[in-house]
Amino acid sequence: MKHAVVRRLGRPALVVALAAGVLWGGVAPAAVAASTAYATGTLGPYGYGGVKLGMSAKQARATKKIVSKASWSPCTGWDLKAHPTGRDKVGLYISKRRGVAMIFAPKGVTTPQGIGIGSTEAELKEAYPKLKQSASGYPVVTVPGNRKASYRFLLSRGRIYEMALALNNQDCTN
Repeated sequence: MKHAVVRRLGRPALVVALAAGVLWGGVAPAAVAASTAYATGTLGPYGYGGVKLGMSAKQARATKKIVSKASWSPCTGWDLKAHPTGRDKVGLYISKRRGVAMIFAPKGVTTPQGIGIGSTEAELKEAYPKLKQSASGYPVVTVPGNRKASYRFLLSRGRIYEMALALNNQDCTN
């Protein structure tokens, strides 16, 4: 059963959310109250919701599971139809050269190792002992079962608030 959750971001959370948008492609997450439906399922090792990393834009559109969004990235921004992200945020990026390059996890979705939005930093480190820090400062780990992809995590106050599955050679964000 899906539940709609409406939450207002306080000033500290807004600053962190805006920083995350700049960090992952220059698209600031919605700074006003937004409605988010909880999802279920597994992110990775190759994709989510019928959309797979590396699919061309044509192949991804053919799934009829995505809708185009405006974005300010070198890549095109899209949403999964079942999980709209709201204004000023995207659910995935598609690169002209590499196809589906990055998929952001909807709330309620976990990795096969059980990590999702809201997981603690301790849980993240336990699930992924080979966790490293990216050049940009966020935790990243090679996806178990798919060495061509990585999970990227953003944390605030010791909890994950955003995570993505990305091709290691993606050219959409830093």
